[in-house]
Amino acid sequence: MKESYWGAAVVISGILAIFFIFFFQSITNTDEHNYHLLKEVTEAAMYDALDLAAYRQDGVIRIDREQFVKNFYLRFAESASLSKTYKIEIFDVNETPPKVSLTVSSSEQTNLTGEVLEFNISNSIDAILETPDVEG
Repeated sequence: MKESYWGAAVVISGILAIFFIFFFQSITNTDEHNYHLLKEVTEAAMYDALDLAAYRQDGVIRIDREQFVKNFYLRFAESASLSKTYKIEIFDVNETPPKVSLTVSSSEQTNLTGEVLEFNISNSIDAILETPDVEG
C-alpha cells in the first residue's frame, strides 16, 4: 500500500512540475516577444518618421513627433498578440537629435490555487536614431 501512495505522489508532483514549467515558459516567451517587438517597432517607426525635407534643406536629421507616434501604434498593433492587453507609455520624443523613450506593459494571469495570480511584464527602451556619416 505504501508503494501506491509513493506512485500517486510521483504522478501528482510530475503534473505540478509540468504545469509550473508551462506557466513560466509562457511568461518568459511573453517577455521576450514584447522586448523584440518593442525594439523592432521603435526602430522602424523612427525611420518612417524621418523628416526628409529638413534633411534636404538644412542637412539636419530629425523626426516628426506625430508621425512617430502614429507609426509606432500602427506597427505595434499589427504584430502584437491579440490575446494580451498592452499599456503603451511614450515618455519622451525628441525631434532633434532623434530620441524616444517608451514603455510597454502587459500581464499574465493564472488561478493556480483558486486565487488569481497576476504577473506584470514591463519592457522599456530609450532609442537614439543613428545614421552613418555621409560627409566623411
